[in-house]
Amino acid sequence: MLHYAYRLDEVGKTLKDVMELETYSKFYGLSSKDLGLYALSEHKIAGAAWLRLLREDDNANGFIDEKTPVLTIGIKPEFRAIGIGSAMLEQLFLEAGALFEYMSVSVLKSGKALSFFKKHGFVEVENSFSKSPVDGSEVVIMIKELPKERVVRPSDGYDSRKWMD
Repeated sequence: MLHYAYRLDEVGKTLKDVMELETYSKFYGLSSKDLGLYALSEHKIAGAAWLRLLREDDNANGFIDEKTPVLTIGIKPEFRAIGIGSAMLEQLFLEAGALFEYMSVSVLKSGKALSFFKKHGFVEVENSFSKSPVDGSEVVIMIKELPKERVVRPSDGYDSRKWMD
């Protein structure tokens, strides 16, 4: 999904062309510092959203500090603009709020993504402009304070003895 998150499909590049992006996915899931989810639509993966706690020396776009995870989100083109990204973000806010105070994201300064993240409560970090490793476009870091709510899952309170009687 990193391919879609960084618009590589739109600029005709592959992950091998932009090795700087490896920071967002290499060894993902092998650390308690990683958190994410994916969306299915009609039994197909439609998108994914994930967080990583990074170090300053990773030189990642979106990095604020070593306590604030960086968000990456990608939606396959055929599933865009139908609410999947919003649904994933809302769930990720709840999950991440149990672990972190904030999350950050690097967003193209011009484009739909900026208003999408503003709609979801992200605010621009002053003087945080940099260049996208994909095509040199101007990007800005945005940050969101996360809710501190208890995560409730459908299986919470589930008792298998109830259906076995």
